Amino acid sequence: MMAKITLGTRGSELARAQTLLVEKAIQSAYPSMAIETKIIVTHGDNATVVDLNAGRKGLFTAEIERALLAREVDVAVHSAKDLPSQTNPAAQIAAVLPRAPTNDVLISKHSGGLASITCGATVATGSVRRQHQLHWKRPDLKLVDLRGNVPTRLRKLAENEWDGIVLARAGLERLGFSATRTETGFEGGQFFLDILPLELFVSAGGQGIIALQIRFNDQSTRAFVESVSDLDTLLCLQAEREFLSLLHGDCNFPVGVYATISNGRMKLRTQVFEGELPMPRQAEVDGASDEGDQLAAELLRKIEQD
Repeated sequence: MMAKITLGTRGSELARAQTLLVEKAIQSAYPSMAIETKIIVTHGDNATVVDLNAGRKGLFTAEIERALLAREVDVAVHSAKDLPSQTNPAAQIAAVLPRAPTNDVLISKHSGGLASITCGATVATGSVRRQHQLHWKRPDLKLVDLRGNVPTRLRKLAENEWDGIVLARAGLERLGFSATRTETGFEGGQFFLDILPLELFVSAGGQGIIALQIRFNDQSTRAFVESVSDLDTLLCLQAEREFLSLLHGDCNFPVGVYATISNGRMKLRTQVFEGELPMPRQAEVDGASDEGDQLAAELLRKIEQD
């Protein structure tokens, strides 16, 4: 039994909240385990400007992975959707916590949701996938880029002449905001919440999942983290990441892919935007829950035939 484990994570409020969930899961399974958290500053945390053409692949994960491989930490804690589909072969996602809700949420200054936002209004999001989805459903909207942690993004909404922003429901709820409420307060202001339907706004691969990455040959840590892992969530993540790898798509690519498992069966769905075409290509496959790689390949074939 390991006596101590060191977790590596970003220093943002959300990253700390997610790492606390990991700590609680470990402490529940191993009450005597000593847990240390090491905060690692990433390129994305330091960058004041991001080249969207270069994408955000690895922007918030590469330094944490390097610290893991340098043995500065035992486990790298990531938001799974931030991880490139191809990571260093010397590291491996060995475990995940149970998945949180995967929807996106529109946070706006007016009630009524996306349909009620006035023609030509401005909505901010840092995700190219969300930008394409919004343009598809509301081509009249003006879309602007948005960066920063969740409180910073909410603050920017309050300070700018924007009508709304789009954030991940999982991140909001992990920070204590209830996305199931129709409105919420923040620093004296009042915002309205609208959970966007997954049928139209297919989430990013890995969205809502906290991933635990270890060194590939670290068998003692592997056995340890696997004991707190959620198998269905891990199978879903592996299928989503396999599809993104086959598609050569990551968080800088306008694609949504989402897997669910029920009664031993996996359903894998995707939504892919190409070029300036407003309509996405969409496809869905299903099969045994342990056949994620085959389902990902089948999904790619279907989407290429569309």
